[in-house]
Amino acid sequence: MYLGLDLGTSGVKAMLIDGDQRVIGSANGALDVSRPHPGWSEQEPADWIRATREAVAGLKAKHPNELSAVKGIGLSGHMHGATLIDAEDRVLRPCILWNDTRSHAEAAALDADPRFRAITGNIVFPGFTAPKLAWVAGNEPEVFAKVAKVLLPKDYLRLWLTGEYLSDMSDSAGTSWLDTGARRWSPELLSATGLSESQMPGLVEGTEEAGRLRAELAGEWGMAVGVVVAGGAGDNAASACGMGTVAEGQAFVSLGTSGVLFAANGSYLPKPESAVHAFCHALPATWHQMGVILSATDALNWHSGVTGKSAGELTAELGDTLKAPGSVTFLPYLSGERTPHNDAKIRGAFIGLGHESARAVLTQAVLEGVTFAIRDNLEALKSAGTTIARVTAIGGGSRSRYWLASIATALGVPVDVPADGDFGAAFGAARLGLIAATGADPLSVCTAPKTAETIEPVAGLAGAYEDAYRRYRALYPAIRAI
Repeated sequence: MYLGLDLGTSGVKAMLIDGDQRVIGSANGALDVSRPHPGWSEQEPADWIRATREAVAGLKAKHPNELSAVKGIGLSGHMHGATLIDAEDRVLRPCILWNDTRSHAEAAALDADPRFRAITGNIVFPGFTAPKLAWVAGNEPEVFAKVAKVLLPKDYLRLWLTGEYLSDMSDSAGTSWLDTGARRWSPELLSATGLSESQMPGLVEGTEEAGRLRAELAGEWGMAVGVVVAGGAGDNAASACGMGTVAEGQAFVSLGTSGVLFAANGSYLPKPESAVHAFCHALPATWHQMGVILSATDALNWHSGVTGKSAGELTAELGDTLKAPGSVTFLPYLSGERTPHNDAKIRGAFIGLGHESARAVLTQAVLEGVTFAIRDNLEALKSAGTTIARVTAIGGGSRSRYWLASIATALGVPVDVPADGDFGAAFGAARLGLIAATGADPLSVCTAPKTAETIEPVAGLAGAYEDAYRRYRALYPAIRAI
């Protein structure tokens, strides 16, 4: 058996698979996000441990015998978080999360240093780790002075699980400190933020062993001593492993809290000016490109909170047949935007409201706004040298066939829906645990699921969608000015 642990923004998911990659069971532990000031987003690392214990306990209650047979554990987690610990492994402050934008000024200052884009292949985004440390140095110097190690969220879990300070290439590529082409820390960039390589975890590939489960936890969970813990991956690279998106030409679109358009690459293809992420993949000698929007299902959940209707009720009001975009346009920049604008200060908007703009009209606009933001990502990836012929849809938003038809039509490519099953980050993490524990060939393990359904672009609406996308594109510079 192999266990995948995915530390998400809203919870920890534990998934158990067997040697044939059949899912035996899964369980969750809930998490909340603290927002003490506008633009801030934090979590207490102690809550990650609590939620992980809850998730594994849930598995143990239903599958105690299977859990006792675990030979490998893989880790996945939300990226970019700054988890700061002192020389005694004590947490110095709440973790500053990926969607926290307080360090936008520090990010701009670092990005103005040409070494960062040249070495990392990426813009220094406010959500990345390095500007967060620059913010801590300037605003909480007493905390910065005590920092012994900077760990990404899943790697703090690894420290608890194994006692090791280690990270993988895919997660570390989102820090603004990694030499992404060479797959190693850059002492030059660390020095630029007042840090040294000694304050970073060691680096391994996502498929490699990165510690062994501590005896205390092995006893608590009924496992053997010495279970292998894999390097693991950042959440999107882990999802790609779960989806089999590991070879050149493969791509997926993720409709989760954030939205992602992810394409695997056989070589390193940076183009930072497009705001496309060029990161290491979780598999050796593999990279990926990724466009990211900060509010995907988060935008629909916001709309749900305002209207008092669940996301499912809202999308049900639209029916199953795709409609031409209406007169209302929604910009989904509720917490700023990453690709392609790199703008932490921009905020969302409804444009074109009229007396006739009923709730369903606004719901349609919200879905289309996220769709057009993903189209922006496609255009950015194209400019960086990536061609996408089709995508596979994952994430909670992919349950809406209306939304998937909208995306297929806006992108002009078929959208594949996987057969029933959970092929996300927890499954990908479990696969990495299997590879690390057995030495199996990564490409033979990280295969694509069967396709249950393919949603084709609606040819008759292609023109209307193109016109609506052009209107959408014109609105960002218009509202940015105010």
